[in-house]
Amino acid sequence: MISNSLICLAEIIIGFAGGLAVGGGFVAFLTVLGIIPRLIQLSKTDHLIRVYGACVIIGMLVGTYLSFTDITWNQPLIILILWGGFHGIFNGMLAAALTEVLNVFPLLSKRIGMEQQLLAFLMAIVFGKVAGSLFQWLVFVK
Repeated sequence: MISNSLICLAEIIIGFAGGLAVGGGFVAFLTVLGIIPRLIQLSKTDHLIRVYGACVIIGMLVGTYLSFTDITWNQPLIILILWGGFHGIFNGMLAAALTEVLNVFPLLSKRIGMEQQLLAFLMAIVFGKVAGSLFQWLVFVK
């Protein structure tokens, strides 16, 4: 019979290895694709490079901490709206930087023959994302 401490040790090793794999993949994603440098270049904020690095590190640490604790956040609605807005801005800018780096939309519009309707294509994606997010928050989270 395997002792309880051996099982705990195996869980610790497996969890640490999984965390290293996911963290390494995330860093490779940000570094190889050059998402943050491209975001800095597009926003013309070269002087804030240290702030970008600190924000990524602090965000990862706080996110990891909140994932492993039972903290609930009962705040006024206005603070939760601001918090959700910051999340949306971050995810939107990350997705926009990724598509900018990979040149996804121009290639996709050329392949499906919609080069003239690229703006309408982008607006349909934006409005679809907004409608889907509102539906999720108003129906499922409410």
